[in-house]
Amino acid sequence: MASFVTQSVLKVFLVISLFQISLAGRKLSEVVQDQPQLLTYHNGPLLSGRITTNLIWYGKFKPSERAIISDFVTSLSSSSTPSQNNQPSIAQWWKTTEKYYQLTSKKSSLSLSLGKQILDENYSLGKSLKNKQIVELASKGDQKNAINVVLTASDVAVEGFCMSRCGTHGSALSSSNGHIKAKMYSKFAYIWVGNSQTQCPGQCAWPFHQPIYGPQSPPLIAPNNNVGLDGMVINLASLFAGTVTNPFGNGYFQGPAEAPLEASSACPGIYGKGAYPGYAGNLPVDPTTGASYNAHGDNGRKYLLPALYDPATSSCSTLV
Repeated sequence: MASFVTQSVLKVFLVISLFQISLAGRKLSEVVQDQPQLLTYHNGPLLSGRITTNLIWYGKFKPSERAIISDFVTSLSSSSTPSQNNQPSIAQWWKTTEKYYQLTSKKSSLSLSLGKQILDENYSLGKSLKNKQIVELASKGDQKNAINVVLTASDVAVEGFCMSRCGTHGSALSSSNGHIKAKMYSKFAYIWVGNSQTQCPGQCAWPFHQPIYGPQSPPLIAPNNNVGLDGMVINLASLFAGTVTNPFGNGYFQGPAEAPLEASSACPGIYGKGAYPGYAGNLPVDPTTGASYNAHGDNGRKYLLPALYDPATSSCSTLV
């Protein structure tokens, strides 16, 4: 009995440790997979209408690396019907988030599109960033009807990165002519994701790298042949789901607001059916490259995306 209680407390501690105060975060190597509790709606606004996703690239990224992320973003709201050979699609994965909107009284909807891409290749704020500097970088994007995504290069250290988180999402007050508006409606949503390839791939790029703890299994081959960027996509996908369904800390989540379980973080370590701690699940494998994936995207790309909590079934939903 004491052992059971100890294990349960440890699981709770591991989950809570993924998050920072006032920010929802995600740690990709987390493998606790107890059935999630029902996510509660706290009566706050969800992101709705036409929302632009602006990408702020901090540090050096190759054009081919930027394309991996931008193709993922455009795939979220792809209007084209995928052929039989290109299913399941990223757009199908994203449709699970629509169920959250259907449960609210306003019955609103969301349409995402790719907006500006801002390059900061000269490390204008240095190579060691604090939370407030992440918000400063996020503010470079449009601050109305937008999600501003900050992506930091593999040689950039960020407060809490690799120690307790691989990325975060949150909201900040919009600025106008250098002055901060103090009204609720002036908030904008932002996401930060770091490239963990050289700093902590065992923590933030699993299952494409051997985990640093827990059950050990061979790493999977990354679908875009880039452990760091494919890991960033997993992280970004999770944080996108959390951002639109809980953008300002009073949407859908379970647990305390400062350490919430959200649409994807409620289903850690699950990518396909049959997943268990240390095993991502039964996934398709590309016959040419040997890479594992579960979703097709624009421009012929393949990606690995995390499970999402389905509010209609109160369970974790996967594409395969």
